[in-house]
Amino acid sequence: MSRIRLGLAAAISTVALTAGCASSSTTTAQAPLATATTPTATASTSSSPSPAATSATAQAFPDGYDATRNAKGDIKAALAEAVKEHREVLIDFGANWCPDCRTLDVMFRSAQVEPLLQKGYVTVAVDVGQFNHNLDLASQYVNLQTSGIPALVVLKSDGTLRTATNDGSFSNARTMDPSQVSAFLTRGAPRGSQ
Repeated sequence: MSRIRLGLAAAISTVALTAGCASSSTTTAQAPLATATTPTATASTSSSPSPAATSATAQAFPDGYDATRNAKGDIKAALAEAVKEHREVLIDFGANWCPDCRTLDVMFRSAQVEPLLQKGYVTVAVDVGQFNHNLDLASQYVNLQTSGIPALVVLKSDGTLRTATNDGSFSNARTMDPSQVSAFLTRGAPRGSQ
């Protein structure tokens, strides 16, 4: 009986980990499986970011996606900080249940990517829940129907859109490596921070 359970758990893990974090209704059904099958990754992103988490002095990026945060307020504060520090704002739309979002978070903390974030960006993580949270805000910057999650948006310090991943280029981040994330950040980096 335990072998059957282990086999079933392995099969569920495989299905959950091979499904991308698309914006379709099938994602809702996959979400609990992804959370249940990768507890170590969830633990590293489950804490709630404090307001200081968006500050360059604390760290270059938030720790996970917090549904209780005021995302509009976080973006406004990030834009104010970006003006002062001559950086731009990177908005990461995603959810803690999404394995691609957690993978991107790990790459953000890599030796190749973290320095680019710290030098050029003020980063804000915006929770989209099960594609039922902060959607009005997301629609101002990115089309989640085509981008899936994680969806990245770069704003100039004056709040104008520099780029958005409407093509879904990060929705399967598990197939990416830090050099691809670095290439995106370098293309979108503010002048003088490359």
